[in-house]
Amino acid sequence: MPQFGENETLQFLADVNVEKTIIDFLRQFGYLVQSVAELSTSMLDEDILNYAQRNNFILITNDKDFGEFVFRQKKMTKGIILFRFENQKAIEKITTIQFVLEHHQDKIANHFVVLSPKKVRFIPLEVNI
Repeated sequence: MPQFGENETLQFLADVNVEKTIIDFLRQFGYLVQSVAELSTSMLDEDILNYAQRNNFILITNDKDFGEFVFRQKKMTKGIILFRFENQKAIEKITTIQFVLEHHQDKIANHFVVLSPKKVRFIPLEVNI
């Protein structure tokens, strides 16, 4: 397996609903990943988004409510990766995020990235200049 994550500048904040196997996978390849579950399981979604923004993290989540914050409420964020998988199998999510990190890493920051079994969408976010 290629060492695609070594010395990367992307940093992630994994929401409480992100499987530990995904967090471990990203850490194994050299990505800095903080887990909300390790910080505080009582954090509200808005607090999670604010924490990610303050610390320059890209949020990884299974919670589509974060789209409301960035698109309707215009909350600033470094980026969000949203998993949209019906069966919630971690191995399928890992395969998809690995593909994106290997082939589209330049499209993660400042994007709302939607990962699903058959499709990956990159939606640009407004950038605070």
